[in-house]
Amino acid sequence: MFIDVLIKKIKEKNNPSVVGLDPKIEYIPSFIKEEAFKKQGKTLKGAANAIFTFNKYIIDAVYDIVPAVKPQLAYYEMYGLEGLKAFYETCRYAKEKGLLVIADGKRNDIGSTAESYSAAFLGKTKIEDTEEAAFDVDALTVNPYLGIDGIKPFIEDCDKYNKGIFVLVKTSNKSSGQFQDIITETGKSMYEIVAQHIEEWGRDLKGEYGYSSVGAVVGATYPNQAKILRKILKSAYILVPGYGAQGGTAKDVASSFNPDGLGAIVNASRSIMCAYKSERWKEKYTEEKFYEASRAEALRMKEDINGVLS
Repeated sequence: MFIDVLIKKIKEKNNPSVVGLDPKIEYIPSFIKEEAFKKQGKTLKGAANAIFTFNKYIIDAVYDIVPAVKPQLAYYEMYGLEGLKAFYETCRYAKEKGLLVIADGKRNDIGSTAESYSAAFLGKTKIEDTEEAAFDVDALTVNPYLGIDGIKPFIEDCDKYNKGIFVLVKTSNKSSGQFQDIITETGKSMYEIVAQHIEEWGRDLKGEYGYSSVGAVVGATYPNQAKILRKILKSAYILVPGYGAQGGTAKDVASSFNPDGLGAIVNASRSIMCAYKSERWKEKYTEEKFYEASRAEALRMKEDINGVLS
């Protein structure tokens, strides 16, 4: 079961954090870009190849200290077919290194369309009398806005293929409250109602630790709401974006964990990918050693989070 594998990797590495692989071409060191552009020009293919090379450096630097990576699909789709190829190759490479891969796509639809989204990322695609996995990631972020019709196909594939989903509950962006904080006729906010449904949706996918493979997304930038949600989400693992560059701190993310130190996994993207440019590390690491800065920041993040959980 996905959630048990995730927790075992977290325990093994004593690290409840995940590295977001959200690369923009401007994040990538010059020597990587120059090599790619020399071969393919300043094209979508050249950019995508530079991104994959960059990702491999990052993965090689952190695979032994983090349990998972989280590539955000938008940063690959913007480079077209070549970008999707880079996404696919990044996922394969990360899995070869023993990492879990959480695709951040926030997918959702109904009926056969939802089934197709789920088949693409979690399940298998039918081709007449055969089936073949497409992207075959370990987990996917999904949007609950269409209700259970848009979630059920993903849950079914989680059960069938031992995969996981993280459902958007309280996101880290400033305008999230425009819809998520609306108070319903029950007196509870929309995000509380969504959390209650997630608990129900994950009821039959609980693993040996008591947690479910149907998880939730709760931003680090809303620690007070996280306290409320942690009480509702008794069996859901929480994926926490917003640490680092978006302003979330270790103290903020602590609200998403349970007293046993489990229950949440914290994502950082830009602060790790671009660590070599940061005030903290730029004097110590050159651009050519950017991956060492990424490793140093990933280790610092690990210690930072564990420090508030101990």
